[in-house]
Amino acid sequence: MSIKSQLQQKIDLKTKPTGALGQLERIALQIGSIQNSLTPELKNPSMLVFAGDHGLADAGVSPYPKEVTWQMVMNFCVGGAAINVFCKQNGINLKVVDAGVDFFFPKDLPVVDCKVATGTKNMLQEPAMSLEQCREAMSRGAELVKAEAAAGCNVIGFGEMGIANTSASSLLMHRFLGLPIEQCTGHGAGMIGEKLDYKTSVLKTVSEMYDPQTAEETLATFGGFEIAMMAGAMLEARNQNMVILVDGFITTATCLTAIQLDASVRENCIFCHASEEQGHQLILKHLDAEPVLNLAMRLGEGSGAAVAYPVIQSAVNFLNEMASFEGAGVSNKE
Repeated sequence: MSIKSQLQQKIDLKTKPTGALGQLERIALQIGSIQNSLTPELKNPSMLVFAGDHGLADAGVSPYPKEVTWQMVMNFCVGGAAINVFCKQNGINLKVVDAGVDFFFPKDLPVVDCKVATGTKNMLQEPAMSLEQCREAMSRGAELVKAEAAAGCNVIGFGEMGIANTSASSLLMHRFLGLPIEQCTGHGAGMIGEKLDYKTSVLKTVSEMYDPQTAEETLATFGGFEIAMMAGAMLEARNQNMVILVDGFITTATCLTAIQLDASVRENCIFCHASEEQGHQLILKHLDAEPVLNLAMRLGEGSGAAVAYPVIQSAVNFLNEMASFEGAGVSNKE
């Protein structure tokens, strides 16, 4: 009998009607299958938040100035952001990574320095990054995950910070799913009405300028350093057979990118929440993903993954600790 069949049998024989724990049962089955174990564990949960700046921000595709990227990283460092609160609440080890912020942080700050460059190029003028820069970012992301695995982590979440990174994500999604840019572009940090129309027109112009042939070239052309680094991290998390906690729109667009490079990444991903960004809903549908939560969140930072973590832990706990009908002396159905 396969491990999946054994897990399903174990789940079905718990003291409950078949399927009564709903999505928790499906999460338990997935995690047990990832770990090839009837008694899976979530050990040393980690959250990596990648920060990077985008040259396209200069075109006014976000209502916030580019400086907000480094200012928010400073906020992460003093524990003032949502991701700090939720990671602290749920015992998740948080690390903030400078993938390519247009700012040089003081050496005494708790920021992991993986800076490839001080932000990507403005895509209205040239590709976001070179293929070499893209590969370097992915490699650095992979190294970070190797270190987490070596420290005993087997469940890892990813978050991001970068003004204009919803634009990069919309372009990646548009290319990989072949959907009109209008369906892939949302409000981001507050682009509504005419501002949203402007953002959409800029992204349409950018898309028409380039014709990358491979997934890697597409990532280099339209992505961000934080997105490329996170994609490399996701690929390595799959290699390390970790449970991957996927956050909102940007993280899911990155996951879609990683899946283009290695389809098996999908097997390890738990999609933690459904973002208010319309593009996120469409990617989740394409990936046949069932988000754990739907709280109308659209913050990023990994916040949705951190909030969902206790629910995911509950799935593992019921599998390991809940009695079976036989063990509890409870009559099962005929």
